[in-house]
Amino acid sequence: MLRTHGTATFVLAGLLTSTALPALAQEDLAAIEAAAKEEGMLTTIALPHDWCNYGEVISAFKAKYPEIEVNELSPDAGSADELEAVRANKGNTGPQAPDVLDVGFAFGPQAKAEGLTQPYKVSTWDTIPEAIKDPEGHFYADYYGVMAFGVNTDLVETVPQNWADLLAPEHRNAFALTGDPRASNQAMLGVMAAGLSRGAEPGEDSGVKGLEFFAELNQAGNFVPVIAKAGTLAQGATPIIAGWDYNLLNWRDQLDGNPPVEVVIPSDGVLAGVYVQAISAHAPHPNAAKLWMEHLYSDEGQLLWLKGYCHPARFDDLVARGAVPQEMLDRLPSAELYAKAVFPSLEAEQANKALVTRDWDSVVGAAVTE
Repeated sequence: MLRTHGTATFVLAGLLTSTALPALAQEDLAAIEAAAKEEGMLTTIALPHDWCNYGEVISAFKAKYPEIEVNELSPDAGSADELEAVRANKGNTGPQAPDVLDVGFAFGPQAKAEGLTQPYKVSTWDTIPEAIKDPEGHFYADYYGVMAFGVNTDLVETVPQNWADLLAPEHRNAFALTGDPRASNQAMLGVMAAGLSRGAEPGEDSGVKGLEFFAELNQAGNFVPVIAKAGTLAQGATPIIAGWDYNLLNWRDQLDGNPPVEVVIPSDGVLAGVYVQAISAHAPHPNAAKLWMEHLYSDEGQLLWLKGYCHPARFDDLVARGAVPQEMLDRLPSAELYAKAVFPSLEAEQANKALVTRDWDSVVGAAVTE
């Protein structure tokens, strides 16, 4: 998969294929909307308001459908936690059962294979690149970003420009991930990115070399085993964080210079990651879930994600139709910074995920906690 500034070109050849379907008939959407209003609730999970501009995305849905209450579960949960919530609430029609999921790419096939998802193809289905959607509609990409460093420059004098710089003695007790790599897709792909910086190929090899890097980082005393957030960045508990560019750019904007934050796209190990949406197979409010998907994949929903620095799945289509305001494009980091970005295949992500999940404890030996 390649990324360009004007358009985002997805070329995960041979990964997933799909035959484009015509958009849903207007009367079908009207029926879904009516049924969703009758259900009266949508339960989401793992959607922090400062992640990808989800706060505004949710507010826009509420404004559009005031008859539907949005019940938000565990905003800071990871992808693995989302799947466990579906498993644990099978047959539960109460407020603890999620209707919809937003998980890392590698978790989509896992959820489908376990029977945790149900198919639904949004009306804009044919404008979602084929390589990043399940042919049967069980999961499909929503947005993507690039692994970057967020640095509190009040506390870090020499800003790291690559992964190797993180091993410098001056960065003792400074660096953290945004989650436990065994449960958080963002943290897991941070390990992959570190492996890529050491010349590994995406997949099991990147997992091996990534774990070796983190073992060295931990041994040097530079790795802080806590879940890093905007607050820990600002307070100085984790003055250097590896995370998705859109999260770090949003945190920088929120902190507004107090403290000053620099977001760095590293010169090596530049990894792009895709997230996917899915509807729970046991959704208590399946029509509200479908309506939520229609909201997310509408032009309005896609642009709200882009406003939060996330490149939405339908970015190519939006740009081609002139639907993206120029000022929104101008806010995005320069395309030159992303020229080396690697988009791993789904198989590579799954191989990396399996190895990191299995060997993190034995190789790195650092339990990541709140």
